[in-house]
Amino acid sequence: MTLPPGRLSSFVVRTGETPGRRLPVSFDQRRHVGEGQRPGSWMAVSFRLPVGVEREQLASAWMRVIARHGTFRTAFRPGDDGPALHEVDVESGAWTQHPVAPGRTAREVVRDVFDEACAPYQAPSYRLCLLEPHDETEGGVVVIGADHSHVDMWSWHVVIRDLLAAIDEPDVCGEPAAPFAEHTDLLERMPPAPSHVSERWEAILAAEAGAMPLFPLPLGDVSSPRRAVVEVRDVLDSAELRRFDAAASALSVRAIALAMSVLTRVTRTLADAPLRAVFPVHSRHDHRWHDAVGWFITNAVIESDDDDPAACAASVKEAMALGSYPLAPILAPYGGMPVRPGMFALSWLDVRRMTMPTDPELEIQHVSAAIDVDGVMIWFTATRNGLQLRSRYPDTPEARANVGAWLDALEAGLEDAAAR
Repeated sequence: MTLPPGRLSSFVVRTGETPGRRLPVSFDQRRHVGEGQRPGSWMAVSFRLPVGVEREQLASAWMRVIARHGTFRTAFRPGDDGPALHEVDVESGAWTQHPVAPGRTAREVVRDVFDEACAPYQAPSYRLCLLEPHDETEGGVVVIGADHSHVDMWSWHVVIRDLLAAIDEPDVCGEPAAPFAEHTDLLERMPPAPSHVSERWEAILAAEAGAMPLFPLPLGDVSSPRRAVVEVRDVLDSAELRRFDAAASALSVRAIALAMSVLTRVTRTLADAPLRAVFPVHSRHDHRWHDAVGWFITNAVIESDDDDPAACAASVKEAMALGSYPLAPILAPYGGMPVRPGMFALSWLDVRRMTMPTDPELEIQHVSAAIDVDGVMIWFTATRNGLQLRSRYPDTPEARANVGAWLDALEAGLEDAAAR
């Protein structure tokens, strides 16, 4: 994340001490929060405010966003049978200053604030920060962080839209959005997955000796987590991404399938292995969840050994199907999600398909925490500005060499596909 020089503050929201009604906990929430209170469990977003928005306007609008989205009025507590989620009363807060000492950056101070305020068992486990630039002709930069148990990246675009609307029309309060806890309850009451889905999960996990997929090239010693290397690559600009889309359309597939074709070919060339990765997919299948905030993500696995774009489209479709059923009963025989050091995951988000604001002048940045890792995570984000590739992997000589070479080949393959 990049931030301009300026004055940094945050709006501290308070919650009542007495927990309210207990709510259902999703499979991923239980896994995530169950790892305990820790720094770096959050995810965040930043965007540029219109010039002239005052701090109190922003605070008032933020309180209306909190009132609209139920997950911001919940908090976790340790329970006898794992994390317990309760409703909480949210009280208006106050601004606090965060001086940026010489030799430090505003980004580092924001990270410290989020590490403390956005941990799994904090109440609330989110915080809004404001960077007011020294240059008064520029709008302020808002950075909002929350423990991952309450948000996904789609959610942040909903929050930006609702926050800007609440600033523009302070007397208008939108109807409460569908709460994420209701989605969790509905998912828990779904019938079991069909046998062919469970059998496919078994086959994919068996390929990795009963674990989630591993990165196909050596990462060195990752028996314990290492400080992460984070790379951000602007792979395609807006014109190149349009050509990439056109190339996919000419093959009667979507851009994601063409990207998976490149991924499959690169993985086969460099590792002599099929593409196999954890593949997060959204669970916002009903329209009412499109405007909701929560962790509407479930884990699937994508497996592709044929780089034909049509075959890759089928692999994406299969992954979506694998993630369309409750995971708890499917993974129960494995004691939950079977994770080993070296796990490989990749995510695809095309914000151009959303109805939320994605205007370039908002300067939206997706922000992740600096943490120690033992696996490889890849994020693709397609916006009006182009295709961005973010990666996070362990800082070992082997990982730097092998993941770096894999990323170089992937970037070249995507550029080549756009140029055809």
